[in-house]
Amino acid sequence: MGGDNAPKATVAGAVLARNVLASTDRIVLIGDKETILRELELIHVPADGFDIVHAPDVIGMDDSPTRALTAKPNASISVGFKMLMEKGIDAFSSAGNSGAMLVGSIYSVNTIQGIIRPATSTVLPREDGGVNILLDVGTNPDVKPDVMYQFAILGSALAGTVYKMDNPRVGLLNIGHEDKKGNLLAQSVFQLMKESRDFNFIGNIEGRDLFRSKADVIVCDGFTGNIVLKEAEAIYRMMMKRGIRDEYFDRFNYENYGGTPMLGINAPVVIGHGISNDVAIKNMILLSGEICKSNMIKQIRKTVHAYLNPTD
Repeated sequence: MGGDNAPKATVAGAVLARNVLASTDRIVLIGDKETILRELELIHVPADGFDIVHAPDVIGMDDSPTRALTAKPNASISVGFKMLMEKGIDAFSSAGNSGAMLVGSIYSVNTIQGIIRPATSTVLPREDGGVNILLDVGTNPDVKPDVMYQFAILGSALAGTVYKMDNPRVGLLNIGHEDKKGNLLAQSVFQLMKESRDFNFIGNIEGRDLFRSKADVIVCDGFTGNIVLKEAEAIYRMMMKRGIRDEYFDRFNYENYGGTPMLGINAPVVIGHGISNDVAIKNMILLSGEICKSNMIKQIRKTVHAYLNPTD
């Protein structure tokens, strides 16, 4: 029920995802049952292709995440996290209130033991046809060096398991490539990362390298990462508005990626864009399924354990 174009786009996107998923996979639609059935009927799709769980309440985009999850236990986000915690579903995704998705993740399935703060990431299309993973992109605007060190662990796990990158290269976003560049935070993080055995650190990455193949995973604080993300979205929108079409820049369309996984928690959770249309919803669902099947969370647990227990 969440998102600017819900429930129409959400239901239509679920139908698109159902058409490409294996017959053994099930999509659970959580929301007002009558509304869901009506939307399926309007597009002439039988309801028996889905599991439908009635959740009549809605957490709005302006609702306080913490209060709403408590005050609206029958909202689709609240019910979804309850089902995820009780293993009634294997993965949960929503284009609804992102704050509620974050709070729900932390207080239902919890962070992986040893992870200080979960993070969110985005995919940046590279000029060579590949992708770079940037994190954090807004969940943690103010961070300490040890938190950013863990971002590198989380990003490497995502790159290796979901995007099939072999020994992904980790770069630290900075204002220069030299070791001593940057503010006190960047310099401190660099010192932590430079001798790491937990990931393949290659040094500082400048803004001009964001879309090149110099690194596979690019780490920054959430304040910086969110600005980068919004700027990339703005450039894409301006080009579309002016009728400028290009094969490379077409890859900046958020619809292609569907959403961002919440990294560092004990179950697959994907947060979609609030303006998601049916194609974006489809890709959000497919991404949540891919994360579920990729053993990403198991890999993160293994890496974090080795990081915290180097003598084991």
